[in-house]
Amino acid sequence: MLKQRTLKSVVRAAGVGLHSGVKVTISLRPAAPGTGIIFRRIDLDPVVDLRASALLVGDTRMCSCLEHEGAKVGTIEHLMSAFAGLGVDNAFVDLDAAEVPILDGSASPFVFLIQSVGIEEQPVAKRFIRVKRPIEVRDRDASGEKWARLEPYDGFRLSFSIGFNHPAIDRTGQSVTIDFADHSYIREVARARTFGFMQEVEWLRENGLAQGGGLDNAVVLDEFRVLNADGLRYSDEFVKHKVLDAIGDLYLLGQPLLASFIAHKSGHALNNALARELLASPEAWEYVSFENVDLAPQTVSRWLALPAF
Repeated sequence: MLKQRTLKSVVRAAGVGLHSGVKVTISLRPAAPGTGIIFRRIDLDPVVDLRASALLVGDTRMCSCLEHEGAKVGTIEHLMSAFAGLGVDNAFVDLDAAEVPILDGSASPFVFLIQSVGIEEQPVAKRFIRVKRPIEVRDRDASGEKWARLEPYDGFRLSFSIGFNHPAIDRTGQSVTIDFADHSYIREVARARTFGFMQEVEWLRENGLAQGGGLDNAVVLDEFRVLNADGLRYSDEFVKHKVLDAIGDLYLLGQPLLASFIAHKSGHALNNALARELLASPEAWEYVSFENVDLAPQTVSRWLALPAF
């Protein structure tokens, strides 16, 4: 049986919020089978629990932000991506501020935290959402058409393309396909950092965003080049970070997907719209579990059933 997974023990870290600039301490704790991922604002009285759900996403400006009972938790996508990438079904996330710390701008520090305490299998079957028919959402803005789509697929595959007219973002790095039957989340996705442009910084900060951003937690570009002294971690780091974000945003469906995700210039808003459209179309998907690991798709057996480290 493919089993649900949680953490073996508690692990803590501290950092700053990318957009708020506020110092925050985060604790990842084990949770019982069937709990899901629960964010807890322990700085509030009473404590407010926010389930990691696509239906609780409110603000999608430059991040995915959960909102419930007047409480918010922002920039959850990198941590959610790490949970998805390591197959963690159940965990509590305690925070003493309204934003998950950005750390180095990727999912890699969260992968390290989870690996440092280990993953424990639980005696309950893992549930997947299997897409049965295509679902698509589209959006148009000044930059052109954006779209995102889910299609039936016996595994989990993401194909993403971006459209930045910038000399540092080479055309060969503006599209990527990651199939987790063949690719490693930890090696090939988790280290991709968020990125931004110097000419946008003033506008972002005037609108209360990127208050904690810098070269230590983002790839920053001027009009011509990457400003980070250490350069890029992947030649296609920009589009891979979009894949990383999409994995986290889609994990807000509550279970891992068996589907092909295809998108062009999608972001948090469109990713969330796609997740909501899927949930609103019950005929387009079903829950499945695998009592026999040998009958699971190759993606599942390689990416989720085996130990992550």
